[in-house]
Parts: sequence; C-alpha cells; structure tokens
Amino acid sequence: MRHAVPADDIAVSVRNVSKTYGDVQALKDLTLDFPRGQLTSLLGPSGCGKTTLLKIIAGLLPANSGQILVNGQTVAGPGPDRAFVFQDFALLPWATVIRNVAFGLELRGLARSEREAIAEKYIREVGLAGFEQKYPHQLSGGMRQRVGLARALSVNAQVLLLDEPFSAVDEQTRRKFQEDLLELVKHEKKTFIFVTHSIEEAVYVSDQIAILLPRPSRVHEIIRPSNFRDKGVDNIRRDPEYLDIVDGIWASLRSYVE
Repeated sequence: MRHAVPADDIAVSVRNVSKTYGDVQALKDLTLDFPRGQLTSLLGPSGCGKTTLLKIIAGLLPANSGQILVNGQTVAGPGPDRAFVFQDFALLPWATVIRNVAFGLELRGLARSEREAIAEKYIREVGLAGFEQKYPHQLSGGMRQRVGLARALSVNAQVLLLDEPFSAVDEQTRRKFQEDLLELVKHEKKTFIFVTHSIEEAVYVSDQIAILLPRPSRVHEIIRPSNFRDKGVDNIRRDPEYLDIVDGIWASLRSYVE
C-alpha cells in the first residue's frame, strides 16, 4: 500500500517549501513528490495548507523558500505545463460554453477553427455535447464545473490542479464526477493534483494520498491504495481494503478535527 516512486516517474517535486502569511506559518519545509500520469489527493483538516500548496505549484502564489520542479524545471510562475480548475468555476459569464473552454487556446493565438475543434472534443469528453452555445447562467453548478474541467483539459497541460472541484455540487452529481474523473485519469495520461476534504473521495479517486497535518503543514503520511479501478467503479466502495483505508485515515486525522 505504501512504496517509493522511482525518480524518473515524478512529474512534480516539492522541495522544502515554506510559506508564511504575516506571522502565521502555513507551510514549513514541506517535501512531496507527485507521480507522473497519476492522481494524487491532498487530504487533511481545514487550515492545513492544501490550497496554499496547490497555488504555489500552479505559480499563482510565491513560496518564501524552497523549490517546485515540474518535469525537472523550476517553477517561477504560471506556465502552460499546468492548468488550474477552481472551486468556484471562474467562468466568463458573458461567453458561451465553447468560448469559455477555448479561452486558454484563444490567449495562445490559435485560429478560431482550430481552438473550437479542440474545445468541442473536450466538451464531449466531459459530457456537455449539445451545450456549446449555452451561457454559464443557463447551466447547473455541476455543468459549470464540467466547463471548467474541459477548459483545463483543452490547453493540453501535463499537470492539472483541482481545488475541491466537486464541493459545490450535490452528492449524486459528485459521485458521477468521481467516476468521470477516474476515466479522465485513465485516458488522458496527465498528472492530477486534487485537493479534497473528503476521506472517502480521496480513497476512491486516488493513486496516491498525501495526508497533511495542520500548520505549519507537513506530510504526515503517504498512502498508495491498491488499484481499485480494476474492480470497476461500482465495486470500489464495497471493497474491504477501501473501507480499511478510509477508517485508517480517519483514525489518523480524528484528533486534528475541531
């Protein structure tokens, strides 16, 4: 269940990263590796620095010290190798679905026909075919989140950073998103870094789970569940190992939850 990942298989490396906000130290000398082509969840109680770490990896927030490497290159700011899926969708309200999904490609200067062809591919992939000309206000919360995910996929970034992307949707939609995410990880071969508060969700979707403890945040444990995907999405939550891992993580975190 726990083992080291070979260095050549690491897509993102966090090395001794520290971050302070005024007199509050959010991260201190945090080190963590993210395997290439897999999904790693950052899991821990509120205030443990999950979103802070995600934004530092994205280049949206500077670290006070330490280093972030993506494919061996030091991160100095946002870049085309990373794409961020925000919790609050962050869609352009005046733009259609296809325009929102193609927006990153538009900024890169791709011709309209080319960027719309790419956008249409990912709109279909996230289950929104037929909604290309709708506007965000015409969509449900779950559909808006799918637009945000399609936009991140369309720019062909190798690392996708997801900040609690399913927290604003109902339980039924959330479960469908989790199943869809497993398919995306399988077929896209990209590196996903996923922030969640849900132990069950982390165990369900993850190749690797990094458990973070409250500030100054540090890695308490790395868990690599067995490959539940081989057992089919309908069987994962009934698997004895899945249940044991969920219970074990809760036992580790219980004392840190207020």
